[in-house]
Amino acid sequence: MDIKIRVARIEDCGRLLELIHELAVYEKAPDEVSVTLKEFEDAGFGPNPVWKAFVAEADGIIHGFGLYYVRYSTWKGCRLYLEDLLVTEQMRGKGIGKIIFDRLIQEAVEKGFNGMSWQVLDWNEPAINFYKKYNAPLDGGWLNVSLSKEQLANFH
Repeated sequence: MDIKIRVARIEDCGRLLELIHELAVYEKAPDEVSVTLKEFEDAGFGPNPVWKAFVAEADGIIHGFGLYYVRYSTWKGCRLYLEDLLVTEQMRGKGIGKIIFDRLIQEAVEKGFNGMSWQVLDWNEPAINFYKKYNAPLDGGWLNVSLSKEQLANFH
């Protein structure tokens, strides 16, 4: 199978959302995806795009993607923040994740970023083992904190 890595296009957004839902199921959070297709398209391809993605395609079908945005760290400067990396379940183990991840590293180098960061669930052993191959240290000292859209709207 010939895997092609390319930059995502707006017409890929429907398929990317399908894969995001697949990832949410894998991460045991199937009801957490609330972004609409329109919101997703606007965020990636509207007047002020905030994300970019690389897709892995074979025979016209997207089998995986890596989606990132620029994160600014007051300690480190501009960094590539990998929001999601997914290869469909049936295509895992074929090296597609490595191809996508390597392309993301290349992107970080080309853009002159001061590094790359991402999160991995503490129970996701296959992902943890994958990242260990890159000698990426795991930092267990931080907790995730967020406010929902509803919480923001109810702020007084």
